[in-house]
Amino acid sequence: MTSGAGRRASSAVVPAAALLVLLPVLAVTLGVLQAGAAPWQRVAGSGWEPLLGTTLALLALVLIGTLLLGAGLAWLTTAYRFPGRRTLQWLLVLPTAVPSYILGLVWSSLLAYPGPVQTTWRSLLGDDAPFPPVRTLPVAAAVLTLTLYPYVYLLARVAFRDQAATPYGAARTLGMRPLQAARRIVLPLARPSLAAGGLLVALEVLSDFATVQYFGVDTLSVGIYKVWRGQFDRPGATVLALLVLVLALALLAGERLLRRGARFSSTVRDTTPMAAVVLTGARAWAATAACSLVLLLAVGIPVVTLLLWSTTTGMGDTAGFLTATANSVLLAAQVAAVVVVLSLLLVHAARVDPRRRVQLGVQATVSGYAVPGPVLAIGALLALAGARTLLDRLGLPGGGGLVTGSVLVLVVVYTARFLALGYTTTEARLAGVSPSLTAAALSLGATPRRVLTGVHLPLARSGIAVAAALVAVDALKELPIVLLLRPFGFDTLSVRVWQLAADSRYEMAGLPALAIVTVAMIPVVLLFRGDDDAQLADDAVDVLPAADPAGEPELAGVAR
Repeated sequence: MTSGAGRRASSAVVPAAALLVLLPVLAVTLGVLQAGAAPWQRVAGSGWEPLLGTTLALLALVLIGTLLLGAGLAWLTTAYRFPGRRTLQWLLVLPTAVPSYILGLVWSSLLAYPGPVQTTWRSLLGDDAPFPPVRTLPVAAAVLTLTLYPYVYLLARVAFRDQAATPYGAARTLGMRPLQAARRIVLPLARPSLAAGGLLVALEVLSDFATVQYFGVDTLSVGIYKVWRGQFDRPGATVLALLVLVLALALLAGERLLRRGARFSSTVRDTTPMAAVVLTGARAWAATAACSLVLLLAVGIPVVTLLLWSTTTGMGDTAGFLTATANSVLLAAQVAAVVVVLSLLLVHAARVDPRRRVQLGVQATVSGYAVPGPVLAIGALLALAGARTLLDRLGLPGGGGLVTGSVLVLVVVYTARFLALGYTTTEARLAGVSPSLTAAALSLGATPRRVLTGVHLPLARSGIAVAAALVAVDALKELPIVLLLRPFGFDTLSVRVWQLAADSRYEMAGLPALAIVTVAMIPVVLLFRGDDDAQLADDAVDVLPAADPAGEPELAGVAR
């Protein structure tokens, strides 16, 4: 039997990874406490209440939009049969490949006064024809809804497939119409999944500050960037970061309150497929048109627009584009490598060391996804400032180099942000392997290191490949963290899109934006190209950063 020392050595990575994720949060909290009342007074004087009110209003609108659109499309593709359903059910995931700031860039340009939409409007109705205002909160919320609804769509499909078959069939037998049965039977059963999808959407909205600026909307995250980079008021930005963190924690608490630890399914999984209604005639084509319209607005028109911009303007600054591309690829590769290694070690530690503190430590490491990107960035900068001060006091070299950060800092903060995604995907590939296999290997005298290399690594290999691809794509798309933490002169594709859009050179932003979208679509297509319902739903759960090491879904809340 392997000694406890070997297991403790294997789990040593857990506290280190937990510190990596929690240190920025602690830095923000301590930064606010040390700053005293002055930053609060400055923030209050500059008017933080409108920022909070706008943030809450944006959250409410996007949550309502994504719940209605995501759950509606999930129900439509689950409970009904219509032309193109098998293809559309996975194509509806494609909007996840279009970052919200790119979708916002495209639509803000298309809907602007000189854009094609208003130009066509004036040509048809006259130059004085009024057009609804574009730079508004509802339009920003609509754009975010189009790119974030897949979170709700994926989890709702799982809930509808796994939980609805028997009760829905019974309701239909008793004479209920499909929509009536969905409202009274299916939706209450799917409440945990809808709440979890809404939570993931809300966390993404809190992290966004680029999309909303295209439409003239100032949120707390926008305030963080403006106060930090525009006014150089670090304590004030830290106060706003703390407010964003409090909102994120409140959302997490609200999601838990909605579930209240209850299970919404039976202990035995019902694999009976739902008796879907076959639509015919106009209703069938209306269903196809509804799904196609969403894809057209979220993917089709943006991609065509980016293609037109790219072919019209070309590379522009070729050297700048190639440098940004190289920086993005190298950064994404480094982050993916670090995340998959840490993820495998964490999965391994959770399996070989069942102690509760190890399990809680693993859970802490995957909480980074719940911390908005601007908060992680501000926390990292505060931690860097503290480290610089400590080195200077000790008379050690290297303190000055921490002032602006480095690529290494970006890799560390990206790792904290995306570790949940890597861990969840890797752990999901080992979920079907009984823990008794690990226990048997240990009982036969294999060391934890041998179990890692001989058992867990071979079995998790496919999960590691998927995790690496997903993390690399998310790192490629990331904007808030790199914009706040990048070293001077270090541009990525996302930063280049942001800078060109800020200068109103929208068409010049077409090629880097198209490069991001193209690369982001690759893992989405590979993961969801199958047309089998069960496989689609299982893959959907695997890619969401929502696993609890103890076995219960945490962020996802999907009752299996």
